[in-house]
Amino acid sequence: MRTHTRWILALALVPAVAACATKGALRRGLEAQRVALAAEKQERVDADAALRADLVALRNDLQGLRTEFGAKITAMEEGVKFIFPVNFAFDDAMVRDADRAALDRFAQVVQRHYGGAKITVEGFADEAGAQRYNLTLSQRRAESVREYLTAQGLSQGLLRAIGYGETRQVNAGATHDSPGAEANRRVVFVVESRAEDTIAVLQSE
Repeated sequence: MRTHTRWILALALVPAVAACATKGALRRGLEAQRVALAAEKQERVDADAALRADLVALRNDLQGLRTEFGAKITAMEEGVKFIFPVNFAFDDAMVRDADRAALDRFAQVVQRHYGGAKITVEGFADEAGAQRYNLTLSQRRAESVREYLTAQGLSQGLLRAIGYGETRQVNAGATHDSPGAEANRRVVFVVESRAEDTIAVLQSE
């Protein structure tokens, strides 16, 4: 009789034990979900903070290029254009010592903010001489700057050099040693990716 009673009591307790186990599993599941949501929220907060820090650093670096080297930075459909006062002597394609600091800083900014981006180095010449010669000279200037940037750590495979000859004159008709001629003998850089970050920075200034 006692054995029978114990079985009845045991069977009666089964639903209660099962209910407790279900509640315990539910609580553990809810706790795990809460922990996962908290971790996801923290990841978003950290990612947002990192993005803000990156944008602040980019803003500071772009401003440094402007104030220290007179760079003009423009967001374009195909990327970001950097115009530096990196110029050349008449009929010459060698990088001048005076321009090395600007090119060094440009290489640092590219490595820091535009890793993996394709960069086009555009070369130009003034109007002295034949068009074909000026086209070749501007190509040599672009290639000279590309080689210099490669030596500063930028990937040669991501750097393209193109000469545009005497097109896009800054000061039309200025050649040789006339005022403004040096500005025609120049290079321009186009960074072809991550324009959205630069656009955000330029619009916030």
